[in-house]
Amino acid sequence: MSITEIKDLEQEIIKLEDILRTKKALLHQLKTNNEWKCPYSDYLSTQEVVKYSRQMIMPQVSKLGQVILKKSRILIIGAGGLGCPASLYLASAGVGEIHIADYDDVELSNLHRQVLHFEEDVGRPKVDSVYNKLNSLNSNILVVPLHIHASASIVEIIQKYKYNVILDCSDNAPTRYLLNDVCVFHNIPLVSGSALQMEGQLTVYHYKNGPCYRCLFPIPPPTHTVTNCGDGGVLGPVAGIIGVLQALEAIKIILNVDGVLSGRMLLFDGVETTFRNVRLRQKMTNCDVCGENPTITSPVDYEHFCGSKANDKVIDVDILEHANNIDIQKLPHILKEKYVVIDVRPELEYSMCNIPGTINLPYSIITTDKGIANLQELIKKDPDTYRHVYMLCRRGNDSQRSVDFLQKNFPDTSVKFFNVKGGLYAYSKEIDPLFPVY
Repeated sequence: MSITEIKDLEQEIIKLEDILRTKKALLHQLKTNNEWKCPYSDYLSTQEVVKYSRQMIMPQVSKLGQVILKKSRILIIGAGGLGCPASLYLASAGVGEIHIADYDDVELSNLHRQVLHFEEDVGRPKVDSVYNKLNSLNSNILVVPLHIHASASIVEIIQKYKYNVILDCSDNAPTRYLLNDVCVFHNIPLVSGSALQMEGQLTVYHYKNGPCYRCLFPIPPPTHTVTNCGDGGVLGPVAGIIGVLQALEAIKIILNVDGVLSGRMLLFDGVETTFRNVRLRQKMTNCDVCGENPTITSPVDYEHFCGSKANDKVIDVDILEHANNIDIQKLPHILKEKYVVIDVRPELEYSMCNIPGTINLPYSIITTDKGIANLQELIKKDPDTYRHVYMLCRRGNDSQRSVDFLQKNFPDTSVKFFNVKGGLYAYSKEIDPLFPVY
């Protein structure tokens, strides 16, 4: 089968999936209009009464609450480590309409924490993967996949639909400010969660006169202080815990149950397995968005405001002269000739996978007096070998920074430093696909 035929089949599958979604939406409308009503219970079908019985017998839910859930509409931003468990439990609880937005495709490195994506989903849009799983879980609800970026298009969608709650399951500052502001403009509670390494946070913004995100953070944090899970890592169950709790808070908001995390932040420590509640600053009367005299009444350029991109993708830097970079294709020859190649990744990452013949000296150490001293000691032992030193890292960013730093600060100017362009990503793509890309 030719590449053209494969692409034609892929397009045909996309069209058939769109038709299937439309028919499922019509089927959902029929069910909503009581075409399949139960003669023994108002507003709910026989299947729904049985399916939700264990929560309906709770006084906090009851039949009335279940009907309210059925008539509610939720928007989830992000189909990743938080959005997957959150959507899973909201669908299970019978939230009538779940819209989920994400621009990204499933990658193998997602699967340890993004529990609605399976190995066969790698390469397809995350929202399509979530759509299929939630429909298989609960055919009584309507799932709307939105394969879009959380930007101006999201603003238009929020303006169009009257969402009861919005869940922020993103992991970048521009999106957090965007969702906060739009939720204030349209008076929608925002359930905000985050997870990194072994820690998680959860709170609810703009709920019953509670503070919004800008009340607490009127100025975005410096970009160098923000770490995402792609760089810092995250344990899957930690993201799962926060995502499930986001679903819990959303259900409590819809049912008007007491105890919503407004004006409080839940801090989860996965190392000690402890939860702490921290009381937050109350709503600020001078807040730029939700204050008495707001100065921001419509969306702004959030990437410019935050000084960062509205995604978790690493931006490649380009800070060296062309002569200080070498192409990845030359790396095998450099290693064969026993030139010095220093892998500047953290020790933990180097131990995961590394190219034989390289030396590990992390960037965080290289840019200190100790790092310079260590490098000087190595050169003294073999000065001829260390005339040319090649820096290597994951994507080619920290290696550039290392070369730039050493060119300005290394005392022995006879030593020449070079960057291996593209780093290990390029090595896997162009030299050996068996090298793991993470």
